[in-house]
Amino acid sequence: MGENFYVTTPIYYVNDSPHLGHAYTTVACDALVRFRRLDGQKVLFVTGTDEHGQKVENSARAAGMDPQAFCDRVSRTFRAMNALVGIDEHRFVRTTEDRHIRCATELWRRIDAHGDIYLGKYGYWYSVRDEAPYDESELIDGKAPTGAEVEWVEEENYFFRLSAWQDRLMEFYDANPDFIGPAARRNEVMSFVKSGLRDLSISRTSFTWGIPVPNDSKHIMYVWFEALSVYLTGVGFPDTDGADYRDFWPCDLHMVGKDIIRFHCVYWPAMLLAAGVPVTERVFGHGWWTVEGRKMSKSLGNFITPKALIDKYGLDPVRYFMLRELPFGSDGDFSHRAMVNRINGDLANDLGNLAQRVLSMIQRYCEGRVPAPGTIAPPDDALMAVAHALHGKLRQEIGELAFHRALEILWQAVGDANRYVDEQAPWALNKSDPSRRDTVLYMLAETIRHLAILIQPVMPGSAGRLLDQLAVPAHARDFKALAAHPLAAGTPLPKPEGVFPRYVEEGT
Repeated sequence: MGENFYVTTPIYYVNDSPHLGHAYTTVACDALVRFRRLDGQKVLFVTGTDEHGQKVENSARAAGMDPQAFCDRVSRTFRAMNALVGIDEHRFVRTTEDRHIRCATELWRRIDAHGDIYLGKYGYWYSVRDEAPYDESELIDGKAPTGAEVEWVEEENYFFRLSAWQDRLMEFYDANPDFIGPAARRNEVMSFVKSGLRDLSISRTSFTWGIPVPNDSKHIMYVWFEALSVYLTGVGFPDTDGADYRDFWPCDLHMVGKDIIRFHCVYWPAMLLAAGVPVTERVFGHGWWTVEGRKMSKSLGNFITPKALIDKYGLDPVRYFMLRELPFGSDGDFSHRAMVNRINGDLANDLGNLAQRVLSMIQRYCEGRVPAPGTIAPPDDALMAVAHALHGKLRQEIGELAFHRALEILWQAVGDANRYVDEQAPWALNKSDPSRRDTVLYMLAETIRHLAILIQPVMPGSAGRLLDQLAVPAHARDFKALAAHPLAAGTPLPKPEGVFPRYVEEGT
C-alpha cells in the first residue's frame, strides 16, 4: 500500500438531477477514501460535474435559462447530494471552471503536437425534433429511436487518431492486467478494441456550449473528450511540478458506471498515451440498480432520489445497504423489503442488539466502567483472534473493491460475538463468578471497539456513536489504534443508547 492514493467518481452530467446511481458511486468512493485515510494513507478524492455539450445546451433552453446559469443551478444539486450522503473531504471540479478549461486546452495541444489530431469530415443522422445526432446503427426503419424523422448532416470536425492506438492499447492491457475491473468489463473492452477502432470525432460546430478548440474557435471540443481531462484538472495539470500532480498522478482509481467504461478504458488511456502523460492505474465499472425489478425511470414513477431514501431510512442504513446488498460490479435490485431486512436484521438485531446488551450489562454490573479482565480462557482468545484478524481481512477485500465481502466478514464477527454472549452468559456469571463476568464483558467491549472502528468507512455516524459510548477518544479511532489503544479498565462509560433503531412501517 503506497503513501498516497487518488480516487475519482465519474464527473456527473448536469442535464438532470442526482439519483440513486449517482449516490451509489459516490458512497462507494467515500467508503474507500475513509478506509484508506483511517489506514494511514494521504488521499485525494475528486468528484464534480460535466457541464458542456448539446444536451446541456438544450436542457438550459428548455428551462428558459442561460447555459451557465443552468449549470450553476444543477451543479449545486450535486454538491448538495455529496453533503446529503455524508461524503468525506473531497475536491469538487466543474468543467466550466477556468482551471479545467486550461487543463483541457493543454491536453489537446499535447495530443495535437504528437500528430494524433487532424481535421476531417463527420457525417451523422440528425433529428430536428429531438435535437440529437444518431448513428446508422441506432436508426429503426429509417427513423430515430424516438420515431422522429432524421436527415443526413455532415460537418467539418477534428478527429483523434484512435485507430493508430489499437495495437498499443492491447499491449497496454496485456502489460497491466488490473487496469480494468471487474473481469467482465475487461473482457468487454478488449473485445471492442480487437474488433477494430475508428478515429474519434472530437469537435463540434453545430452548437456553441463548450470549450473552444485551440487556434480554431469555430469548433468546440466534443464534451467527452474534454470532460475526461477533469481527472487531470483535479491535480492541477498542466502544472506538473505542483505538489498535487507530483503526489497523486497517475490516478489510482477511476470509479465509474459500467455504461461509460469504454470512454475510460479505451479513449482515455489512448489520449493520455498520445499526450505523453502517465495512464491511470485502474478503472472499475460497477453495476446498475433496478427498483423492484424494473429499470429506474421517471416515467415509471420509480425514480429514487438520494434525499427520498435517506429521509425514509436514515443515512447510515442507506450507505450500509448500498455496499452490502450486492457484489460491487454486479447489477442489483433495490426494494423496500430488502432495505428493511438489512435494517432490522443486520443492524438492529445483530450489531445493535450486541452493543446494547453488552453496554447495558457493563452499566448494570460494573458501575458503568470498563471492567478489568481476569484470567483469559480459550473462548476469550478465540473471540479476540477474530477481532484482531478483521483489519487485515478487510484491507484485502477493500483493496479489491469487494465492499460486500468486507461487510460479510464484519458481520461474521458480529455473529461470533453474539454466540459468545449466549454461551458465556454474563448475566448468570454476575452472581456465580463476578471475575469471570468482568473478563467476558471486557472481551465483548473490546470486540465492539474493533467493529466500531472498522465500520467507520461505511457508517461513520453510527460508528462514532458506538465509539462515544465506549469512551474512545477522537485520537484513538484510526486503524493504528486497533492494537495501540485497547480499552482501559476503569474508564467511565456514558449511559448506553440504541444506535440502530428498527424500521417500523407507518400505521403499525
